[in-house]
Amino acid sequence: MTTVTTVRHRRDQEHMATASDDTGGFRRRLLDGLAASIADKGYRTTTVADVVRRARTSRRTFYEHFASKEECFVALLTDANTGMIRQISASVDQTAPWRDQVRQAVEAWIAGAESEPSLTLSWIRDVPSLGDAARRLQRDMMEAFATMIQTLCDTDELRAAGVGPVSRQLAIMLLGGLRELTATTVEDGGRIRDITEVAVQSSIALLGPHAAT
Repeated sequence: MTTVTTVRHRRDQEHMATASDDTGGFRRRLLDGLAASIADKGYRTTTVADVVRRARTSRRTFYEHFASKEECFVALLTDANTGMIRQISASVDQTAPWRDQVRQAVEAWIAGAESEPSLTLSWIRDVPSLGDAARRLQRDMMEAFATMIQTLCDTDELRAAGVGPVSRQLAIMLLGGLRELTATTVEDGGRIRDITEVAVQSSIALLGPHAAT
């Protein structure tokens, strides 16, 4: 009896694990489907039908995971921006000269934006005009990126150079300028990597010792 119960318990656990994997897999496919459709036709003209077609699943599956296209978009941007913050933070060598650290961070931003330019542009241009959840995401992500900038600037190397601590206001100004430069470059059909030098030099000028607060 004990053996039968144990086997059943193990099967139940395996079934739950498989169901969990399937749920995560469907969610990822839906997010990837939305990202692909944004790259192809933009967020505003993308429909739930477009997403499920690209994800090779059903509308029923979509609504099991997301209440709306906007909720799916919020989830996609949350994942993308969280990954971008992680990527930028990991790219900075905190023992390097402070100007090199700024360059490393800016180059990591540009690499992340260039890997998904349509999604980056949609984040900057589409989100502000959407609903409350998207606008909350916009504010939360701006705060997260500003906090990242403050954290990256609060190192021994930067403090020794007279840089930092960086105020929230200064971090937001830096982020806003970088976002707008990225967006206009994409809209004009340019390559994001071509803004590297102006972005690096502007960031150095803004964060330099005279700007420390």
